Amino acid sequence: MNKRVKYGIALVVAIQLALIVAALALPPLIRALPGEMRVRLARIPVGAALLDWRTTPMPMALPAPANASANARITIPTLAVPTGTPTIRATAVQSEPSAQTEFTEPAATTSFVPTNTPTAAPSPAATPTSEPLPSQARIEGVTIIPQGFNNCGPANLAINLNFYGNPTTQTEAAAFLKPNRGDRNVSPWQMVDYVNEETDMRAFIASGGNLELLKRLIAAGFLVVIEKGYELPREGWLGHYLTIFGYDDEAGEMVSMDTNLGPWDGSGRYDTYEEVEHYWQQFNYTFFVVYPPEKEQQLYAILGTEMLEPATMWQNAAQKAQAEIDADPENAFAWFNLGSSLTRLGELTGDNAFYENGAVAFDQARTLGIPPRIVWYQFRPYIAYMKVGRYQDMLDLAEVTLETQGGRNVEETYLYQGHALALTGDGPGAVAAYQQALRLNENFYPAQWALDSIIENN
Repeated sequence: MNKRVKYGIALVVAIQLALIVAALALPPLIRALPGEMRVRLARIPVGAALLDWRTTPMPMALPAPANASANARITIPTLAVPTGTPTIRATAVQSEPSAQTEFTEPAATTSFVPTNTPTAAPSPAATPTSEPLPSQARIEGVTIIPQGFNNCGPANLAINLNFYGNPTTQTEAAAFLKPNRGDRNVSPWQMVDYVNEETDMRAFIASGGNLELLKRLIAAGFLVVIEKGYELPREGWLGHYLTIFGYDDEAGEMVSMDTNLGPWDGSGRYDTYEEVEHYWQQFNYTFFVVYPPEKEQQLYAILGTEMLEPATMWQNAAQKAQAEIDADPENAFAWFNLGSSLTRLGELTGDNAFYENGAVAFDQARTLGIPPRIVWYQFRPYIAYMKVGRYQDMLDLAEVTLETQGGRNVEETYLYQGHALALTGDGPGAVAAYQQALRLNENFYPAQWALDSIIENN
């Protein structure tokens, strides 16, 4: 055998070995790529093929809970707020953590029970204003801001602050709200807290909105940010924010600034009322308004007590979700919204029946098939399950989320994983989970409160 043949054989063997090594090494390396780099790779054919190679695709839905009933029966308990319980301030109606978190200790384990600490309520008008609406309205002077990676929250926040002359940039807002660039979610309550605590502006948040309310706000000159579902060809279902600044009844369209899709000339994106409602429903018709302090009473007059009084607002949101379920029992998002609203009512009233029914509603949403990314953005299932003692369900949801690269960048997942671990007696595991939440976002104070509490109690 001459040398040329020997070298040829050696080269073939070397190539085969290299391919074997690549087959073993590349998938873990690809899975470990930061989310932003993965998105950029997906834009080119070769990159997209690499991302798909030997990777398990994200499931189409969250796994159904064990022993869930196929024919769930939900009761919306009668609302009875305990006498003397003050109302939470309207500008923080939907605040995810409380201003103070109380932790109680049952036998043989540490129980984490977040409670809301109410502050003074506003003085809203008894009913919302009912002046006839113009058939169309558009707020001028709104400037579009293209978002950075996964930055629709800070970008929309900057659009609204800039509109009123506050110079905050999306980079500055993101540095506080999501110091980890890979963070997949900035919750509405976080942005409202940021506005109220870090700027000279004010912000109000609520759920259970409707198109007429959007129109009334826009006609009065208030921009409105809605949280909505979003479907992209490759990524699938995601969450997104839109700043609504116009409407036209004749065309049946809302006009918005879409920080991801544009257009970038400031003309606005046009979506039919049906499209807006369809995707807005997927986040329980949640919206927030940024406004200067001197416009607060004007805003409250438009909103009325049905939006400003938290218990009433969540009761109405629950009834709205129930009506949608009655119309379409297969609507998983309506079931999820019902679970969220009932769980909120449980937090306001302390009535465990709300949590029990909320947990059943979440079970039904999972049974029907809810997108797995829903728990990147909405976390009430963890609280409902926690309040009824279903700690394994909390851990199961966290595990499913943490199996994905994007899910591993959602600090809230580690917070509720930590609560479940603490409640099942795994103190060191809970500490590790809280610490990971803080590594992702050092400003995520619920995790700091939980960590401080568990350290103090052990």
